[in-house]
Amino acid sequence: MKPRLLVLGIDAADPLLVERWSADGTMPNLARLMREGLSGRSGGLEGFCVGSTWPSFYTGVSPAGHGHHSLVQLRPGSYDYYEVAAGDVTKAPPFWEHLGAQGRRVAILDVPLTRLSPTINGVQTVEWGSHDALYGFCAHPPELQHDIARRFGSHPLGSSCDGQRRNADDYREFVSRLTRGAKLKGEITRHVLSLERWDFAMQVFTEAHCAGHQCWHVHDPHHPAHDRAIAAQVEPMREVYAAVDREVGTIVDALDDVPVIVLAAHGMAWWFGAQFLLRRILVALGVTVALPEADAQAAPGGVVDRAAQRLPRWAKDLLRPVRDALRPAPAATHAPPTLGVDAAASLCFPVHNGLAVGGIRLNLTGREPQGRLAAGREADEFCARLARQLLALRDERSGRALVRSVRRTADLYQGAHLGDLPDLLVEWNDDAPTGSAIVGNGAAATIRAASPELGVVEGTNTYGRTGEHRPRGFFVARGPGIAPGRMAREVSLLDFAPTFCAMLGAPLPGAEGAPIAELLAASR
Repeated sequence: MKPRLLVLGIDAADPLLVERWSADGTMPNLARLMREGLSGRSGGLEGFCVGSTWPSFYTGVSPAGHGHHSLVQLRPGSYDYYEVAAGDVTKAPPFWEHLGAQGRRVAILDVPLTRLSPTINGVQTVEWGSHDALYGFCAHPPELQHDIARRFGSHPLGSSCDGQRRNADDYREFVSRLTRGAKLKGEITRHVLSLERWDFAMQVFTEAHCAGHQCWHVHDPHHPAHDRAIAAQVEPMREVYAAVDREVGTIVDALDDVPVIVLAAHGMAWWFGAQFLLRRILVALGVTVALPEADAQAAPGGVVDRAAQRLPRWAKDLLRPVRDALRPAPAATHAPPTLGVDAAASLCFPVHNGLAVGGIRLNLTGREPQGRLAAGREADEFCARLARQLLALRDERSGRALVRSVRRTADLYQGAHLGDLPDLLVEWNDDAPTGSAIVGNGAAATIRAASPELGVVEGTNTYGRTGEHRPRGFFVARGPGIAPGRMAREVSLLDFAPTFCAMLGAPLPGAEGAPIAELLAASR
């Protein structure tokens, strides 16, 4: 039994690496699809290349239309964060609900940042292996969840791929878990496809996402944290990309001439920028009021956790009971994340928006509970002044600009949920990689942000990830009527949802993107 249209996602796969490794034989199945099908690049969302990527992909509308930009967001009308997992991730429906309403049977497997659709016409799995685990593994119908758990177990990696200090053995184990996870995900896909004839089926491999965040410095010899000794023993990213390619090949080979689209919604490269300094920069500029910072060293569990990261794996396992005993007991209720500043006393304050592009919220009168900036001329002049101050920031050591652009979100997007988004978007300069004190040396991870008005603000990146997202993705489509070749134009991330629906004869209402005309021949 074969679907009428199959989509396979490779989450956060870097387009340049896919092209390079397709050319050199590392990814022979993608190479074959590129020869036989139509390939091209996709463009992401300016200012929102992290949290909004998959929600915009599956709704076909911009962040201003669906309201999602981060796993934690500011609750409208307050200075409090809420976790989006507590409700629907987006305020716009995914395209598969429209397909189901039009009588199309769908199989939706592990599309990131989704929850189970209550009206799905078919089956769905959520987070059998996921980079951002919000809900844990679940499926509809419940029998499918039990069937997958019985047949395949859980993803070998567990619920999180984040780690800190790893040696060569640790990376080998990390790669082994990811490659085994990709293989099992391929088996799950083939199993679900065998259950009935689907009109639309989609599976997303998230293993490349984890490898990119955790292993970019092993792959990239120019990264400040690159360790040649480790890189000589293991190639995490190449091995994970190759494992995903093998599963793509086995799935595609079983389908003969069924139209198939393989895509990455966004990409990956080196970690960059000074997002970890944004709050301190705004405080130094006098536009944000700081709160006293808690002393993280005071928590016994924190000290033990940091010490444990420097030990070999066998010692970590041996000392785990001691570490758990010394770690502070969890609170009776889950504490929500906080802004970390006195937002009510500030003219503006930072909000979560990922690491590549910082988000700033204006404390507007009439919108925020204790607004201090009047909308209109006062806010406009404030934004222009703040943009000049941020663009003047330089890395004191290199003289390189730290900020590439400062944009007002309202100049880029319009929609019913524009007010849920940051007001200003601070795009950090990605000309050079930034190290991490966790996986590299502290000097490479330290940034001194300087300007005549600011003076100097210094900080060290202690986040363990060494890869960060880029907005560009790729796609390759093969099927009857799709002319092989390379598209000269770049398609939008917002074009995919209306394209899938149009290929199945169910045009998607309200989509901001447009069907990709070059792919529609496969549905005629």
